[in-house]
Amino acid sequence: MAKTGDPARAVTAPAIGTLDFALDRKSPVPLYYQLARQLEAAIEHGALAPGNLLGNEVDLSVRLGLSRPTVRQAIQSLVDKGLLVRRRGVGTQVVHSQVRRPLELSSLYDDLVAAGQDPGTRVVRNEAVPATAEVAAALGVAEGAEVAVLERLRLTHGQPVAMLCNHLPAGLLELDDARLESTGLYRMMRSSGITLHSARQTVGARIASREEAERLGEREGAALLTMRRIAYDDTGRPVEYGTHVYRASRYAFDFQLLVRN
Repeated sequence: MAKTGDPARAVTAPAIGTLDFALDRKSPVPLYYQLARQLEAAIEHGALAPGNLLGNEVDLSVRLGLSRPTVRQAIQSLVDKGLLVRRRGVGTQVVHSQVRRPLELSSLYDDLVAAGQDPGTRVVRNEAVPATAEVAAALGVAEGAEVAVLERLRLTHGQPVAMLCNHLPAGLLELDDARLESTGLYRMMRSSGITLHSARQTVGARIASREEAERLGEREGAALLTMRRIAYDDTGRPVEYGTHVYRASRYAFDFQLLVRN
């Protein structure tokens, strides 16, 4: 049994090597929550990768010196988040990590690459359309003027995480499906000489429609995060209007809050 405040015994599963967990039994924080947070951190930082096995609850409870209900509660909390899955005859397996994205002017593709999330893209729509009143106001063009619209499904480790809809001024850059599926939109802008400078962004939430649920691999009515963004180049010109939805089970925005004196 692990001693109070000391690293617990290593948890070894067939495919993952050894992990150490420090469980403080004097802390008011429940042991199941301590274990769940440390497992989640190991998944987020890549120490536990998709497909890795944790072993069964009995083995984990013995190795960690915890009761089986405590281990079961920790695992269930991560199953509920979609990070782990129980497989009959196999044990508890890592599915994926939740994407945590900072609120800054960066693309989802670049953030996923930086986090080692193996991003992929499927182009659903890529065409020229007349600007609606909403799109025209965002991009500073006349209503009915031609704009480019892109709809893409973004994936990590082969699993959908977000649906992206972007409107761009006509002729801003070459929008080739093959290139859009191999790299990010902001990378394409930068390589075309467009310097992104600032953006206005709104984050919200709603439930998934049937079509969104089917595309994202969620149930109808599941929680989705939403984001609207107008991005500007270094001349102050609007170059992108994005309306995106993200699986709340796979995705979170990180905020840094400062005290204003």
